Amino acid sequence: MITIKKLNKYFNRGKKNEIHVINNTSLELPDNGLIALLGPSGCGKTTLLNAIGGLDKPNSGEIFINGKRLTRISSSKKDEIRTLNIGYIFQDYHLIDDLSVFDNVAIVLKMIGIKDKEEINKRVNYVLERIGMYKYRKRLVTMLSGGERQRVGIARAIVKNPEIIIADEPTGNLDSKNTIEIMNIIKSISKEKLVILVTHEKDIAHFYASRIIDLLDGKVVNDIDNEHNNSLDYRMENKIYLKDMNTHEEIKTDNLKIDFYSDNKKKIDIKLVVKNGNVYIESKGNIEVIDNDSTIELINDSYKRIDKDIYEKYEFDFNKIINNGIKLKYSSIFNLPTLLKSGFAKLKSYPIIKKLLLIGFFISSMFVLYSMSNIGGILNIKDENFVTHNRNYLMIHNGKIDKDRYLDYEKLEDINYILPGSSDVTFKIRYNFYYQTNDSIDYLKGSLSSIKMINKKDLIYGKMPEDKYEIVVDKMSIDKMFDGKYAKQVGITKVEEILNFNAEIDNMPKFKIVGITDLKSPSIYTNEDLFINILYNTTNYSDYGYAYYDMYSPKISSNELLDYNLVSNLNIKKGRLPKNDYEVIVNNDYSYQYALNAEIDIRVNDKKLKVVGFYEDVNSQTMYVNSNTIKYKLLDTNKDIIVYAKDKDKVLSYFKEHNINIEDIYNNDRNTYIEDRKESIKSTSLVAIIMLIVSLVEIYLMIRSSFLSRIKEVGILRAIGLKKKDIYKMFLGEILAITLTASTLGLIVMGYIVRGLTKLPLIKENYLFNLPIILISVLIVYGFNIIIGLLPVFRTMRKTPAQILSRIDAD
Repeated sequence: MITIKKLNKYFNRGKKNEIHVINNTSLELPDNGLIALLGPSGCGKTTLLNAIGGLDKPNSGEIFINGKRLTRISSSKKDEIRTLNIGYIFQDYHLIDDLSVFDNVAIVLKMIGIKDKEEINKRVNYVLERIGMYKYRKRLVTMLSGGERQRVGIARAIVKNPEIIIADEPTGNLDSKNTIEIMNIIKSISKEKLVILVTHEKDIAHFYASRIIDLLDGKVVNDIDNEHNNSLDYRMENKIYLKDMNTHEEIKTDNLKIDFYSDNKKKIDIKLVVKNGNVYIESKGNIEVIDNDSTIELINDSYKRIDKDIYEKYEFDFNKIINNGIKLKYSSIFNLPTLLKSGFAKLKSYPIIKKLLLIGFFISSMFVLYSMSNIGGILNIKDENFVTHNRNYLMIHNGKIDKDRYLDYEKLEDINYILPGSSDVTFKIRYNFYYQTNDSIDYLKGSLSSIKMINKKDLIYGKMPEDKYEIVVDKMSIDKMFDGKYAKQVGITKVEEILNFNAEIDNMPKFKIVGITDLKSPSIYTNEDLFINILYNTTNYSDYGYAYYDMYSPKISSNELLDYNLVSNLNIKKGRLPKNDYEVIVNNDYSYQYALNAEIDIRVNDKKLKVVGFYEDVNSQTMYVNSNTIKYKLLDTNKDIIVYAKDKDKVLSYFKEHNINIEDIYNNDRNTYIEDRKESIKSTSLVAIIMLIVSLVEIYLMIRSSFLSRIKEVGILRAIGLKKKDIYKMFLGEILAITLTASTLGLIVMGYIVRGLTKLPLIKENYLFNLPIILISVLIVYGFNIIIGLLPVFRTMRKTPAQILSRIDAD
């Protein structure tokens, strides 16, 4: 059955206090019988048992069980051999405190692949009956006495009907009555199985054992077969032999019969009262009443030594009740549902103080989501925070725009068009459909862009323009307009509600918004033919739309030049229309001041304008010129040029080769924005990261504390054969239960808070709340909880079961 060859085990090897606890031991143990290991404390008895049982790893030598090597194999294979072949009875019970008596015994059946509830109930109830613990099967083991707990441990060892029973001081915590009962069971089992017993009770060993091995300083010093024909002088404290009492007196009357037994002459003073069928006893000494539930037994005989009939007649035939057709297999006892159920059950059983720690998980998960949202917010560069122009535009910076060079740029093959200035335009939106809002105006601002830049696929609402005064507006521009005070006041909150509104530029016909894009570019798309007039008229007016002029000056301001093509009903009184560049017509009311075909002091591109006609209109001070002259006027008043290139990189290279200062507006604005936020990003990131680290450290400390409080439970489960992966699953279930209960709630609460923060105008840029942030936070919380929660388990699983059990803290 068991072969041991030259086995050695050291404690503190290589140190001054080295102990050679198993010293070159070799043994052959049979298939059955009761083998007793005797010897003084510290001689290596328990260490040898642990090595045979696979709980501890020897330094050298070999152990074989039924021909299977137990040494120099993987821990999982060793666990399998131990679990399927060996039942272990521990000196200190090693029960799972939060399980019932029944569950403490049943758990090992699940480890060997028995899942049938009927079979489990039949086996467990049988062994509990045989050891006198059936009536306590539903009781938690923490409610049992020491002797009762030991009997549960014995039941757990024998319930799986193993080939080998290893018993380390199995009766050390039992009274004499239970000692004999348990030894009778063990002896009965040894008829067909091998039982290896460690005990300090030599009389018990010599009475029951079939073989006795004496150990001293790790060596076998005596190994004999025990004929055990002798009897056992073993007085049981629960049995009182009446015929051995020194005194016996009988008191008998018509209503009373008392037998008095005593082993001394001590005076007895009692009062005996019978009333309503009840017996009342008063005594100055201790009284123990013997009834049907009492463990004390009165025997009307003299004490006799115990002979071998006591165990030879004892029957413990486990094979009568078990189903031998069940194929045993080293199995996992946890799957996803059971590990979650176990986890929530463990969580529910937490004491109040430990449950308060869940608040820490709640707060930590809140900090994790807050930190990730904060980090995400400051690192998330949103176009709407810095984009002010069409993202396709380039900008040429000049001290002053040279007209001839500008016109040359227009002719370049790789350029679609260029614009003087920044391309920024402002349209007025009036809400005059209510009397109360008749004077309410919002300003729709954007980067002037060609309608040719987009197509129908780019639209999210509306249609493409069919008329030159129909325009398309990007959602970004509308959203910025909504930051004003009027749109929401009149009930307009959705961008699509702006469709078909009129958009006004002074001195020009009304435009109509017919389409909306969402290209993340604050652009207003119009007909290219209207670019110059839109740019010119939008820049000559303030946000309030009033033209400035000096009403007392007889001289007309040059800011009042307009394109005559915008007016369809000009009445020419004298002369002609200003079709050529630098030609102008003025109101006939000023004909006394300006002569026909004469130059005036108003200059465009350093050239004086020439009056070529007079028009008739009442109270108008406007001077009309052609479109080119308006363009030249814009060149006078702007320093920069917007370029819309067919190929950005190609155009950038071209201008830089000619030493012209040109930049990609989008990239430049983005870099400027990031540079401006660098310090903010550093400080906010630092705070967020510190909060995140503190939160994770807190989670680690709480989980580690929880694990260390259960280190003994881990040792017990490993010792009785639970798979390593089941230990991981057990703690994984508890971690998931904690995380689902406390951490998830914290994420939900902080999610609600952060969502509100992202809507506050002054700080919303500092927070990002979207699905990726939520998923990242969930992954951090769950991932960190699981990894940190299982890290101490991993470190502990590297130790042998005996090492785990021998230490309170596995670190």
